[in-house]
Amino acid sequence: MIDESEITGGAESHSFTTTLVQWHSESHGTWHFIGVPAPVAEALDAAALMHRLETGRRSGFGSLKLTIRIGDSEWRTSAFPLHEKGWSIPVSAKVRKAEGLIAGDTIEATLRV
Repeated sequence: MIDESEITGGAESHSFTTTLVQWHSESHGTWHFIGVPAPVAEALDAAALMHRLETGRRSGFGSLKLTIRIGDSEWRTSAFPLHEKGWSIPVSAKVRKAEGLIAGDTIEATLRV
């Protein structure tokens, strides 16, 4: 997993390689997520902490708003902290279809916080 980090225009950008994972629950349906590698996860931890210090509050579920790009698709979404450490980012059906992605695919992603 490569973390090519840079700061441009006030936004911190991170590029990395990850795998698309499918999660299924009887009560919540099927979701697709990508995990965030450790160096990028640490940057998201720091950004979430700064948000809490600046606003005095935590976002819903501890989430962090960001912009992500996979292939030609770019969108605004939220990353969600995992209980065991790290972050997860949902990938919608619209993006999966546009990029021809299925669970288990290796993905090159770039996010901006």
